[in-house]
Amino acid sequence: MDHVDIAIIGGGIAGMSVAYHLARNAPEARVGVFEAESTLTYHTTGRSAAVFIENYGALPIRPLTVASKSFYLHLVDGPLLTVKGSLSVARPDQIDIMDSQLAEGRIINPDIAYVSLADTVALAPYLRPELIGAAIYEPEASGIDVAGLHQAFVRGFRANGGSIATTRRVDAARRVDDGWVIETTTTDVAADVIVNAAGAWGDLVATSAGIAPIGLEPKRRTAFMINSPIAGSEHGPLVANANHDWYTNPDGRQFLCSPADETPSDPCDARPEEIDIALAIDRINEATTLDIRSITSSWAGLRTFSQDRSMVIGPDPDQPTFHWCVGQGGTGIQTAPGAGQLAADLITAGSPGPSFEGLGLDLPRLLPDRFRHSG
Repeated sequence: MDHVDIAIIGGGIAGMSVAYHLARNAPEARVGVFEAESTLTYHTTGRSAAVFIENYGALPIRPLTVASKSFYLHLVDGPLLTVKGSLSVARPDQIDIMDSQLAEGRIINPDIAYVSLADTVALAPYLRPELIGAAIYEPEASGIDVAGLHQAFVRGFRANGGSIATTRRVDAARRVDDGWVIETTTTDVAADVIVNAAGAWGDLVATSAGIAPIGLEPKRRTAFMINSPIAGSEHGPLVANANHDWYTNPDGRQFLCSPADETPSDPCDARPEEIDIALAIDRINEATTLDIRSITSSWAGLRTFSQDRSMVIGPDPDQPTFHWCVGQGGTGIQTAPGAGQLAADLITAGSPGPSFEGLGLDLPRLLPDRFRHSG
């Protein structure tokens, strides 16, 4: 039987970020990553909008994004962020939404501010000015090199002796003495600690190990590409409606577009629905002059949320050798360095390390304890 000290289930951005930081926190530990698919980024990781926005996601998640920034900017291989800015626009009847967004945003980043109508249209000249009631601009929002980030984790993990097994689905796990026996598609694996980084399949992995699920909710997000009709648009910001029902993101000579949908789904290989693409086209054409008539490609991915939309990181209170790193929702890429560091700290030391000092980390709102014994 194979044996590892720590078995990580899932080789996407969550699993590999934990693996990378474990290799640094505990270089003597034998750590193995087990991925069901033949490639590590087959599902959600490879289908991300790839943006870094400090003020995106539930409030407990945002310190993880801040903790991640230095990793992006100071990686030995080169920076992984390209500054592009983010613009949130509201119709005249949505201005009250913007006030709360701005107040929340300034908790993390004081540079976020309202911008004038003239500046809004200068930043995104395809917006219809008569439909803009207010706009907020976050100048440091950036695009992320997702493949570069994931490969940095993989290289760093392997350089420290970590092992990665693809096409190695975990079917079940059972407690044996002080450890685990994990049943995979090939052979059983003995492990002292399990890390559940299985994304949309997180509750299924837990149940197969005799651990109570925490109520994860996978939701489909649709995206598609269009050719840009605007010269120089590749330098423009991501633009999102304040009500979060559409966004556009310049990508070279194209735009990535989405209805920002959150359609409940079972864990699966998600596929786009024509109705969702049509809905996004209608919304974007109403708010802009892009006049979308055709698309060049489309895809969908699953963004998995916990019941309170904050991540779930740390040991299960009923079985402390089973650790969770799930529920990233739409923030899994941008928070990966910080979330992986926190998970590794909790596994190896039982508490957050110095990376989180002064960031206002609200650990109880991340731990799985909050979903246990609430009554």
